[in-house]
Amino acid sequence: MSHRKRGEENNTLHTATVVVVVVVVVVIIVVVVVVVVVVVVVVVVVVIVVVVVVVVVVVVVVVLVAVVVVVVVGLIVVVVGLIVVVLVV
Repeated sequence: MSHRKRGEENNTLHTATVVVVVVVVVVIIVVVVVVVVVVVVVVVVVVIVVVVVVVVVVVVVVVLVAVVVVVVVGLIVVVVGLIVVVLVV
């Protein structure tokens, strides 16, 4: 009888050990998956922010260049106009 009980205890201990190992493995897998998802989300957010910043910088540079070109062309037109007026008069 006692031999059977000892066998049952060993079986219960074995089952408990298997359950603990399975739980630990599942927890590790869940933690790894969560970490991977967080890293992917952070990388995607960083890439989006970098793209937005680059687009904004490009737009600002294009606008500034356009303003400079318009101002320079305007000054050239004014100077040429003044020269023509002076020559004609």
